[in-house]
Amino acid sequence: MTDVQVSDAPDEHRFEARTPDGELLGFTVYDTIGATVVFTHTEVDPAFEGQGIASTLVQAALDAVRASGRDVVAFCPYVKAWIARHPDYQDLVRAPQH
Repeated sequence: MTDVQVSDAPDEHRFEARTPDGELLGFTVYDTIGATVVFTHTEVDPAFEGQGIASTLVQAALDAVRASGRDVVAFCPYVKAWIARHPDYQDLVRAPQH
């Protein structure tokens, strides 16, 4: 699906993927702890699965995090796997504190 629009919905603590007419396709939920965005869950409406929506959603969410100067912790298995497949986004992952 090419006409996916992703936007941050901070009151809902999630980034949302919608059609141009506003239909919700999916979302990725996050918490913010200081300068870190913690992704906890990603979900796509079953009617739209397999169309690349989750990938588009996660990439746009990570681009927004990068633009804001924050870093990421990925508890969500999908976000974690997406970052692992895209080395150019691994710099966003917060380094473990020792």
